[in-house]
Amino acid sequence: MAKDPFLEAALQQARKSLAEGGIPIGSVLVHDGEIIGRGHNCRVQTGSPIDHGEMNCLRNAGRLPARIYRSCTIYSTLSPCPMCSGAIVLYKIPHVVVGENATFAGAEDYLRSNGVRVEVVQDQECIRLMTEFIKARPELWNEDIGV
Repeated sequence: MAKDPFLEAALQQARKSLAEGGIPIGSVLVHDGEIIGRGHNCRVQTGSPIDHGEMNCLRNAGRLPARIYRSCTIYSTLSPCPMCSGAIVLYKIPHVVVGENATFAGAEDYLRSNGVRVEVVQDQECIRLMTEFIKARPELWNEDIGV
């Protein structure tokens, strides 16, 4: 089965973050079958604690009318954390495709309780990327998730 091209685009963003010395999490915002925003976790690169993949993606998409967000799907290589899930709920993005939640189970129940359709793919490349990163850089991963 061919990989979803939007999940692949999110994975490209995750790989970009890793190549920059950051945390390999990527995200894309899709509207009417087109990517309108791309982003990756830049917390290390920018020194900002809120520069997560989904937040970076939304910022890079720019200001959009509410009606656009309400017909988008956001893809993330990793289950969105509470902060990123809050932004998804705030902008009423109705659908989230999650690459994997095996390494980190984010705020999926919160998303669902707010009417967001959450689709978890358990993509092997997403799992491998995060598993290898957490093993290689546990101090950096633990810093971000507060362990």
